[in-house]
Amino acid sequence: MASLFNMDIKTLKGVGEKRAALFHKLGVDTVGALLRLYPRTYEDWSTPVSIGSAPLNEVVVVRGTVLSAPREQRIRKGMTLYKTQVTDGVQDMTLTYFNNPYVQTMLREGETYRFRGKMTGTFTRREMTAPDFAPDEGCAPIVPVYPQTVGLSSRQIGSAVRSAFQLLPELLRDPLPDSMRQSHQLCQLRFALENVHFPGSMELLQIARRRLVFEELLVLQLGLLSIKSRSRVENRLRLERDDSEAFYRLLPFVPTNAQKRAVSEAMADMMGQAPMSRLIQGDVGSGKTAVAAALCYCVIQNGMQAALMAPTEVLARQHERSLSGMLSQAGIQTALLTGSMTAKQKRLVKEGLASGEIQLVIGTHALLTEEVTFQRLGLVVTDEQHRFGVAQRAALAQKGENPHLLVMSATPIPRTLALMIFGDLDISILDELPPGRQKIETFAITSDKRERAFGYVKKHLDRGLQGYMICPLIEEGVSDMASVTEYREMLEQGAFSQYRIGVLHGRMKPREKDAVMAQFSAGELDLLVSTTVVEVGVDVPNAVIILIENAERYGLSQLHQLRGRVGRGTEKSTCILVSDAQNPEALARLRVMCQTSDGFRIADEDLKLRGPGDFFGSRQHGLPQLSIADMAQDVQVLKTAQKEAQRILREDPELEQPEHRGLRGERRQLFEKVGEGAFT
Repeated sequence: MASLFNMDIKTLKGVGEKRAALFHKLGVDTVGALLRLYPRTYEDWSTPVSIGSAPLNEVVVVRGTVLSAPREQRIRKGMTLYKTQVTDGVQDMTLTYFNNPYVQTMLREGETYRFRGKMTGTFTRREMTAPDFAPDEGCAPIVPVYPQTVGLSSRQIGSAVRSAFQLLPELLRDPLPDSMRQSHQLCQLRFALENVHFPGSMELLQIARRRLVFEELLVLQLGLLSIKSRSRVENRLRLERDDSEAFYRLLPFVPTNAQKRAVSEAMADMMGQAPMSRLIQGDVGSGKTAVAAALCYCVIQNGMQAALMAPTEVLARQHERSLSGMLSQAGIQTALLTGSMTAKQKRLVKEGLASGEIQLVIGTHALLTEEVTFQRLGLVVTDEQHRFGVAQRAALAQKGENPHLLVMSATPIPRTLALMIFGDLDISILDELPPGRQKIETFAITSDKRERAFGYVKKHLDRGLQGYMICPLIEEGVSDMASVTEYREMLEQGAFSQYRIGVLHGRMKPREKDAVMAQFSAGELDLLVSTTVVEVGVDVPNAVIILIENAERYGLSQLHQLRGRVGRGTEKSTCILVSDAQNPEALARLRVMCQTSDGFRIADEDLKLRGPGDFFGSRQHGLPQLSIADMAQDVQVLKTAQKEAQRILREDPELEQPEHRGLRGERRQLFEKVGEGAFT
C-alpha cells in the first residue's frame, strides 16, 4: 500500500486538478490518504417502510415504483420544478425536485427505487421534496456520509473511494502483525477498509471500525510512549536538595495537601535519574501557580534558571505579577518577555537571561525565538496545555540541556483518560481547593427573567464590584464582532446605560485584547461583554458575577471554564445561565452546572452526556488529529492499545523488527501532522 499512499490524488480516475484542490481542503492529497478519510456517519437504507406507515416530518426510506417520468413546470424565471408520482402498490406519493433536469432521465417510468427524505403532507396525501434515491436492486444497505467541503459532495467522495479500491491489491501489507491481530480478534486491513467505507451490514461495520480504531490508538500510544522514553535521557540537571519548605514559609497562606503532594512528586522527578516531564492538572482556583512557583524557587536555589510560557500576554503578565510577588522576597530576579515590548526592553531581558542575572522569565511564544538563550535553563513551565502541542513543548525544551518540563492545565479531563492522553507526561492532580475560596452559586433561568437578572448584576456593580456578560453564541456567517457589538449597544441603551462597559471578541488583535483586559483588571470598567475568548485563566478578584447567554450551546467543560472567571476573591460569587432550551440533554447539562462546581465531576458528566461526541474539540489537546478513534467512546480499546504499545516498545524500542516496520511508518505519518518530527 506504500506506493498508493504516495500516489497523487489528481491522478485518480474522475478526480483531476480542480477536484484535487477540493480534496486538499479535506487534508487528502494522496490515494492512500483518501482511503483513510473515513465516513463521519452512515445512512441506513436497508429497511424501507411503506408510504402509508412512514411517520410525518421524519426522514425515512421508502420503496416505490415510478408511475410516470418527471414533468417539468416553470414557475418563474430561474425556477423550474420537476414532479412525479411513485407507488408502493398500496399508496402513492408525490416527489418534487427543484432545478434538477437530470432527474427526468434518472427516474424511469416503471422502475423501482428506494427514496430517502423527509415525509411530509397529510395521512392521505404523501409528499417528499428532493429525496435521495437509488435503484432498488443492488441498493447499498448502508450509505457512507463523508466530511464535505463546498463543491465536493459526499457522493463524489464515495465515488473516488470506489476508484481507489479498484487499485488495491487483493492482499494488502498489514501494519498489524498477524499474531497481534489473532490475539485481539481483529480483521485484516483490506476487509476493514472495505467495510468501513461500504459496509454490508452494521455488524460488519463494527468489526471494521474496531480494527481501525485499535490500529490508530496503538500508533498514537507508540508515538507518545516513545517521546516519553526519549525524554528519559540522563538527568544532567539533577537537583541536589529540596528547598520547598523554605518556599512555603514565603507564602501568606498554608498550601493544601494536594499542592504539597504535587510539589514532592515533581521534586522526586527532578532529583531522580531522568528529567521531569509532568502535567499538573487542577480545577480552576486549585493553586497550580503556587506549585509552579515552588518548583521555580527550588530550581533557582539549585543554581539554575526557569522559564514559564503562557498562551497570551494577559496571562503572561498575570503570572509575572503573582510569581515575582512570591519570589522577590527571596531575592529572585524575574522578568517578562512578550511581543509587545520595545526592542530595548527585549534586548535587556535577553542579555539578562544569557548572563544568568535573570533567574526566572515569564513570556509568550516570544520565548521560542532563536535569539533567546539561557545560561543554564533547568525548568520549563507551560500553561494551559491544550494551547501548546508536543512540538512547541519540545522547542522550548531545546533551549537547554534536556531541562525539566512542567505543564499546567486547568481543563479537567476524566481521570480514566488523562494518563492515556498525555502519554508523554506523568500526572499530578490537584483535587482540593485552598481554604477561603468562595463556592460559586449557579442559577439557570429562562430569558423572560433576564431583566430581573440584570437588576441583580447592577446591585453588585453599584457596590464597586465587577462582572462579565458572555455574549450569545452567533449564527454561522455572522462575525463574533457584530454579535458582541450589538449586545453591548443593547446594554448601553437599556439597563446598563450608567456603567462603563468594555468589549472583547475574537477579531481583536492580541494587543487590543490585552489593553481591554488590563483596563478591566485595573477596575476602569464595570462590565466586560465578551465571547468565550475570556475563558482562559484571567484573574480579576473583584469580578464576582457572570451571566452567560444561550448557555445551552456550550459544552459543560466550557461552561465550567467560563464560570471560573469569578470566585477568585473573598466575595461571594454568582454565575447565571440564561437558556430557553427544552431538549433533555441541554437541560441535563444546566442541571449539572447548578449542582456541582467540581471540575473533574463535570468532565465525567460531559463525557457521559456527549457520549461519542467530540469531547476534546478539534484540538485534541495538542495531539495528532485522530481520524476514526473517539476518546470518549473507545476508552476500553485505548487501554488495550496502550498495553500493547508498552509491550512492543519493551521488546523493540526502535520498531526495527520486520513485523513492526508498518507500525513505524504509520507512527511517522501520524506525528508529522502536528509537526512532531521526532520519528524517522
